[in-house]
Amino acid sequence: MEKRETRGVQYGIASWYGPDFHGRPTSSGEIYDMHQLTCAHNTLALGTAVIVTNLENGRSLELRVNDRGPFAKERIIDLSYSAARILGIWEKGTAFVKVETVGPWIEEIPRLTLQVGSFSEEVRARLMAEQLRKGFDNVHVTPVETSVQTYYRVRIGPFENRESAQRTAEQLSRMGYQVLLTSR
Repeated sequence: MEKRETRGVQYGIASWYGPDFHGRPTSSGEIYDMHQLTCAHNTLALGTAVIVTNLENGRSLELRVNDRGPFAKERIIDLSYSAARILGIWEKGTAFVKVETVGPWIEEIPRLTLQVGSFSEEVRARLMAEQLRKGFDNVHVTPVETSVQTYYRVRIGPFENRESAQRTAEQLSRMGYQVLLTSR
């Protein structure tokens, strides 16, 4: 039995996801396969290996983070269908677990940005960016292509941490802007 170095231990509720998402793209761009040993986590870097232990029955399993979630409050990790079956969580739906990250370590610096607008016309995005530059640094327009058309997103950032991003978001909200905090 090889010894694996672990760090970053979390305790909380695990849930699982399956057929509704099977075959759809995950946050990492991979296609979700509910039969693979993968999981979704909101803060660990995509690609991180974790050992999940079901504290209700003692079963452990190593999984790879390839998606974001869970989006239900109080839950810390969303398991693939297969992982939930092996860990004995599938029938009950949730369980109290321990999540430990294992090496090799992937350092991911979250790039927090604020999206202040999204336009189908580049000229409107540029006008908003010009207005914002009067009071804010790091204002940029990012084109995003979809299969139907290109959108021009007006963003501010990146920010060093969530606190400074939230301070700026509150300031923008008071000025009447709709703000979306994003980590992409």
